[in-house]
Order: sequence, then structure tokens, then C-alpha cells
Amino acid sequence: MQYVSTRAATSAASPSSQQFSDILLGGLAPDGGLYLPTEYPQVTGAELDAWRKLSYADLAYEVLKKFATDIPDADLRALTAKTYTKEVYRNARAGEKATQITPLRVLEERADGAKLVLQALSNGPTLAFKDMAMQLLGNLFEYTLTKQDAQLNIFGATSGDTGSAAEYAMRGKKGIRVFMLSPHKKMSAFQTAQMFSLQDPNIFNIAVEGVFDDCQDMVKAVSNDLPFKAQQKIGTVNSINWARVVAQVVYYFRGYLSATTSNEQKVSFTVPSGNFGNICAGHIARMMGLPIDRLIAATNENDVLDEFFRTGVYRVRKSAETYHTSSPSMDISKASNFERFIFDLVGRDSDRTRALFHKVETQGGFDLSGKPGSDGDEFKLVAKYGFKSGKSTHKDRLDTIRDVADDFGITIDTHTADGIKVAREQLLAGETMIVLETALAAKFNETILDALGVDAERPAGFENIEDLPQKFVVMSADVAKMKAYIAANTGL
Repeated sequence: MQYVSTRAATSAASPSSQQFSDILLGGLAPDGGLYLPTEYPQVTGAELDAWRKLSYADLAYEVLKKFATDIPDADLRALTAKTYTKEVYRNARAGEKATQITPLRVLEERADGAKLVLQALSNGPTLAFKDMAMQLLGNLFEYTLTKQDAQLNIFGATSGDTGSAAEYAMRGKKGIRVFMLSPHKKMSAFQTAQMFSLQDPNIFNIAVEGVFDDCQDMVKAVSNDLPFKAQQKIGTVNSINWARVVAQVVYYFRGYLSATTSNEQKVSFTVPSGNFGNICAGHIARMMGLPIDRLIAATNENDVLDEFFRTGVYRVRKSAETYHTSSPSMDISKASNFERFIFDLVGRDSDRTRALFHKVETQGGFDLSGKPGSDGDEFKLVAKYGFKSGKSTHKDRLDTIRDVADDFGITIDTHTADGIKVAREQLLAGETMIVLETALAAKFNETILDALGVDAERPAGFENIEDLPQKFVVMSADVAKMKAYIAANTGL
């Protein structure tokens, strides 16, 4: 399996430099684009039938081996077996089978045959869906670095859950340091404590005076400084990292196979979306032949993706226009993974993709609506890829949290509430709609208390996390200062 950048000057990948292991430790391609396989591997009906009976670890192996063809089968199988265990993914809600890593729960069955289903993805060590990919990434990184006798300095940005998932996956890993940016005082108290309470010497938390997009812009600026990136051995775990996206593809297969009994059946997915990484994995699964009908992006008040899927206009918001909301992990105004979908939408034309995202960087967006003066008319093709969208507000969030608690007896987090609110609006007669859970409610207790009048239940081990000592530095959104900080702490 060969890989190509979305902005590559040619459409052909170089066999000597573009295999899975070659792009594993990096993020952006040298030309500023994102990596995708030269073609999506296809899944047959016979494979789907065989995969229905597999454990999550074995399913992950079957999916990943289609993409990581340069990792020996025995090694890849050992890596997925080490990652996806009931010891690692243990924080199941009461009433769910602890042996199921991503169990489904039917929330609603309507008289018209419509079914609303919740897929639990928050049983990992940091109580968020990011653990599903990040735990594997930690093991893949350590495996590759050991083989190469190399080091890696991970430089990433988080609006909440990516940071803690990355740090918990990488803490104590040989040859790895983590430098994680987060917007200062713009995450929940629980999210902040999960990251900042880690005292491991290879973990560096940097609170940036700004919003998430300021953090993300600095990650891209450092990644685009190729000499510095090479000298400091910089890699990334943000969703621009291909391995993280492909690891997320697995739970779409598990969700589909658990919700159906025949490959003739289709399901749809509603996905809380900010950076487009999670739903991009669904797009890839669909392109591989998984029988997904619709992919519905659920945004909060920061609705850049909803605007595109309604109008064809992709309009990045400025920092001052980015709302700080009660679903803060989606407080994103520039979806860094969106480029992968646009690359497919424009027929895998790298020149066109490069031009469109140059316009994002210089003019703040592009218009594919086909209207006079627009940048193209590819918006008319969006339906072919199954995409729809919807938006949720703070009031919607509170109402949905209350409704789900009253009707189904479970407490959901604020981002999952955005997903359920939009899914209910979009659900069609006869459709099975799976909503991807984002995190456990304990991570956003301030809003749960507001909605329900009681604290969210906390899994064992997290009772007083906010009271633990915290280790972090506060910095301005200054790329030069950030580079100096990284260099001073890597010893390279």
C-alpha cells in the first residue's frame, strides 16, 4: 500500500518513501498536504461475514493490515492484541458487557422502523473516543522507534480530549516526548486536570493564550519548518496523522457489524464533528465498501462544517469569531482533516486541492457551490458521498442531556448530546442511525450539573483528579518562542 499527499505535484507515490511506516511518525507531508492511500482497499462481502465473529483486536488487525502492508503480519497482530484488551478498555457503563470494547445500546425504536443507537467509544483510560486510536498509536510508535533505534518528539494541539489521550498513550514510552498545546482556561476542569496532573518527565503541557485554532496553527507552522522538524525529530498525533485516522476506521466496521445481521443492510452514522478526523474515518470506511448509507456531521455553535454541507461554502472563522461553548472539544473553526475529503470530492486532483487550501490560508475559505464567482461546483457531488449535517446549541445540549437521562436512564456528555440532537432531527423511516459517543459525562461535569442538578458519575480512580498537583507552562501564541521551548527540552 502506497501513500500520496493531497497536495502532491504528481499522483504517483514513490514506493521507496511512501509506505505506512514511512509516514507513521509524521503528520503533514513535506508539501503541506495530508497523506492518503493511492487507492482505498476494498472489503468483500465474504470478509464482512467472517469479521462478524471477531474480537475487536482481531478486527483491528484485519482492517489495519490492508493499510500497513509493510508491517509483518505477526507483529501487527501482536500490536492490536496488546492494545485492545479489557484491561485497557475497562470503564464500561453499568449494564454493558465489560468484554465489549465498543458496545451498542439501542436508545429508541420508532413505529416507522427507525432505530437510534449509541456506540460507546469511551471505555479507554481517558474516558474519550480518542483512546480508541491513541492507544494503538502509542504502541505503533514505540514498535517503530525501537526498530529504528530512534527518538520522536510529538508536537500536538488539543481542544480537550486528544491531549490527554495522547499523553496517557505515550507516557513512559521509550524514545518519546510529548509537547501538547491547549487553549489556556478553555477546557473543562476535568480535561485540564487529566493532562496537567501528569508528572511524567516525558510529558510537557503548554497552555497557549488563545483559542484551539491558534494552537493548531502553531503545530502546522512548526511542521512546515522542515529543517527544524528534522533536527528536533518532530512528529504528531493530531488527526492529521494518518495512522490515527485509520485506527478509527475500525470502530465503524465494529458498529456496522454489531448492528446488522446481513451485508444487505445499511446503517448511517451521526458523528459529533469539529476537526473532521472522526467522521473522515467513516468516509474512508464507506469508500472501502462498508455499507454505510449516510454520514451526518453534528457541529456545535462553531458550525463551519455544517455551513459547508448545507451551502458548499467553507468559511474559516477567525479567533474572535470562535465561540467558547459547553462542548469545547468541538470549538474549532478550521477543520484540519477536511482536506482529505475535499481531495476525494475534487476527483483526487492534487493541484486543485493545493489551490483551494492555499485560498483557505490566504483568504479564509473557498466556495464550491457552483454559483457565479465561486471556486467550482463540486458541492453537487457531496450527496454521492453520503454527507449531511446539523447543528446543536447550548440549550439543545441541556435539553438533550435531560431527555436522554429521563427516557433512557443514562447520562451523556455534551458532545454526544450534540450528536443525538442532530441524529433525531435527521433520522428517516426505516433507518438505523448509530451515534458515536464522544466521552463520558464526568469530563464535562459543569454542564451536567447545570442540566440535571446532580454531578455526573465518575469511574473509579478519577474521584478527585482536579485536586492533584498540576505541571504546565503558559505561553503566548508565538512560533519562535515555541520552537525555542521545544529545542531546550529535547536535548537535540
